[in-house]
Amino acid sequence: MNARSHRKFRIELGKFSIVGKASVHRGKTTVQNEAETTETIAWGAREGSEITGLQMTPHRSIGGSIGDPSGADWGRIGSRHKAFEEERRSNWSASQFGLGITVFWNARVERPKARRHLVTFRSSADGEMGTLSVAFDSRTGQLILVALLLMIASFYAGTLFRPDSYSSSAAIVRSTPPDPGRSSSSPPSQGETRFPNKVALSYRTKSVSIPSSGVNVCPIEYNEYIPCHDANYTRSLIKSLDISREEELESHCPPPERRLFCLVPPPVDYKIPIRWPTSRDYVWRSNVNHSHLAEVKGGQNWVHEKGKLWWFPGGGTHFKHGASEYIERLGNMTTNETGDLRTAGVFQVLDVGCGVASFSAYLLPLDIHTMSFAPKDGHENQIQFALERGISAMISVLATKQLPFPRNSFEMVHCSRCRVDWHEIDGILLKEVDRLLRPNGYFVYSAPPAYRKDKDFPMIWEKLSNLTSAMCWKLIAQQVQTAIWLKPENDLCRLQNAERNLLTICDPEDDTVPSWRSPLRNCLKLNVEQSNFQKLPPRPERLSIYSKSLEKIGVTPEKFDTSDRFWQEQVREYWRLISVDKTEIRNVMDMNAYYGGFSVALSTLPMWVMNIVPATMSNTLSAIYDRGLVGAFHDWCMPFSTYPRSYDLLHASHLFSHYNDGGEGCGIEDIMLEMDRIIRPQGFIIIRDEDSIVSTIRNLAPKFLWDVTSHVLENEEKRKEPILVCRKKFWAIV
Repeated sequence: MNARSHRKFRIELGKFSIVGKASVHRGKTTVQNEAETTETIAWGAREGSEITGLQMTPHRSIGGSIGDPSGADWGRIGSRHKAFEEERRSNWSASQFGLGITVFWNARVERPKARRHLVTFRSSADGEMGTLSVAFDSRTGQLILVALLLMIASFYAGTLFRPDSYSSSAAIVRSTPPDPGRSSSSPPSQGETRFPNKVALSYRTKSVSIPSSGVNVCPIEYNEYIPCHDANYTRSLIKSLDISREEELESHCPPPERRLFCLVPPPVDYKIPIRWPTSRDYVWRSNVNHSHLAEVKGGQNWVHEKGKLWWFPGGGTHFKHGASEYIERLGNMTTNETGDLRTAGVFQVLDVGCGVASFSAYLLPLDIHTMSFAPKDGHENQIQFALERGISAMISVLATKQLPFPRNSFEMVHCSRCRVDWHEIDGILLKEVDRLLRPNGYFVYSAPPAYRKDKDFPMIWEKLSNLTSAMCWKLIAQQVQTAIWLKPENDLCRLQNAERNLLTICDPEDDTVPSWRSPLRNCLKLNVEQSNFQKLPPRPERLSIYSKSLEKIGVTPEKFDTSDRFWQEQVREYWRLISVDKTEIRNVMDMNAYYGGFSVALSTLPMWVMNIVPATMSNTLSAIYDRGLVGAFHDWCMPFSTYPRSYDLLHASHLFSHYNDGGEGCGIEDIMLEMDRIIRPQGFIIIRDEDSIVSTIRNLAPKFLWDVTSHVLENEEKRKEPILVCRKKFWAIV
């Protein structure tokens, strides 16, 4: 390289900042500091501190392109502090977006003698090794500065000035299932393969075209990417959103051209999740590497750090001594001290603002199934914790739209410090709860207005009392910190209150149409069709119930029974095809659930199923809830509201053909990309559909880094139908 090439960079370490320029001329690297430092370097400069978590991420900020000497690219280093130890190792990563590489920096901090530290940096990029060592006195910052500048220069000289060396860099793919405790950042072992997929931030184009090298891999920074809950995109809409109603926390899907079209990578040190039931109490820290909840909610026993694990003692804001004790108290309150929640007729619960979902986890011994949800807000990654534990949960919020569930679905709606202002806007959110509750269903409210007499709590309680009275809810118990209301079974009281202008009755609407992204309604719906109201048996008898809601869409009892028998047979065949220990699978999603037969066929196993009914189909989700199962409406032209790596098994029966007639964001590649995002490494995807669609998916699967095998089974009409069993490879950027 004879021409002079240069790159500007900035280093930030807390308040400390360095701006400089690294240049290469005739193979010689020169580093120039362009600004005086204004703060003493905090880390490593005083006794009792250590450098940890260093990250370097070059990115373009002013024009030009990476690898183009005329551009101005900036590197950024961030650090955080941790208690000093005599010897500790940390992994630092630096990723170059446009070149498809990741460089790992390893640091070892020793203390040869008091107030003097030795730092050794070891870099590796695509097999090339280099070292840089420097000893520095903690009383001065100059040597540290020089060391850092040299480190950055060596990085830039080794990568930015020779981009052609890394143009084929890819992901390391584990070609055999790793040990359960093995991480994605473990050193490559024999039998592992380097694939051609490039690491590049790629967006969807109008006409989707997958490179010959395979679908690009998103940079490591996007390992928790949730397209419809992307903070940057939401900020661009903020002026049009009703912040007073928390509309910004709802799902806001960017148009297809603003969505990433690359495979979401696992985080550094990702491990195969711990199996159920151990996962109820313990998960790998590196899989959900966020400490905020442990810091702010540890005193309430939400979650605690325990070595390489997160430990969930089963507590919550209003049950810090454990969910079991709290659930027992609720049973006593709903039965007048004579039984438990099952005795009270509770078999399906909606948990609002669920936190890490310990309430749901501890209802399972009673065979009570819960749909838990919470927003993606300041309680960072609470739903990710819940899913990693193996508990049914999704991202959602009560704000301006109806929840994606049918009416009359739950015997209990639970709110324990769920941070919802039920008393605002004439109780519109309480009316959404009323829509979802079955007649004689319970609303459980554990929050300060139910017991505190200071601040604004008495005023809030008075408003709640007036609203619930107008809705004809009966306050049946109020103890300790909890109040419980009962929804009426008949409409007489409501009709009378409507005549007195105490409430508004909703106009009739078609229940056969899914309630998907519908605005909240400030009215109550009557149960005028009493003949359609069913007294449902308890589980497990409920699993085989034929719902009267199916009559409205033309599904006869005979067709229903035939479907159930079919899925029992198919699930037996599936286990034969995938040949895996059933304990390896916990979180399952049926992406086109029909009447819930697939889910029922799995009901005797230690799994839970998220039953999805596409919003463009008839409402069969009411029948699924009548069977004691859980699920949601969703339109697969949009990404689902969940974190990456949420599910162990995805099932898609004739889903692709339903969306095959077009629509932006609804293509085969779009749905496959979303499947890849939400399936865990080593997770299974079972697809059955028309021949042409199955053939297309089979050809595309390797480009998504899926292993795929083809099979043939019979459909309900006893005709041969192609089946694909895909398995996501365990891969990582290294």
